[in-house]
Amino acid sequence: MSAETLLSRLDHVRETGTGRWIARCPAHDDRSPSLTIRELEDGRVLVHCFTGCPAGDVLAALGLAFSDLYPPRLTGHCTKPEKHPFPASDVLRALAVESAIVLTAARDLLQLAYPALETDDYERLQVACERIQSALTLSGVRPHA
Repeated sequence: MSAETLLSRLDHVRETGTGRWIARCPAHDDRSPSLTIRELEDGRVLVHCFTGCPAGDVLAALGLAFSDLYPPRLTGHCTKPEKHPFPASDVLRALAVESAIVLTAARDLLQLAYPALETDDYERLQVACERIQSALTLSGVRPHA
């Protein structure tokens, strides 16, 4: 259900912002709007009565249930989170070790008597080495000598 469906059942609805409204609460004798409605980006609808009416009472007064506040599930689609073959922490540890190897090779390249790189590339490689070294130091990985 969209927020529009809920809003169509309420009185004295006023938009207060993008995806936000205020209206009279149908669960009590509301003389001034005390019910806030918010539609989230994922389609869920939130309701809150500042007088203190439980959300279930508000929905019951409208002939709705909590399930009506959520978008329909897509059929044929898996709702389980995507499982990756390796935990991110393992991948980052492997990248830290590989970065240490690249750092060692880059330092060897920078120490050549005859630079194998253009000046701009040479300077950029020096900056990259410094950044990799800082990242490795912060992560606790000790690069090869």
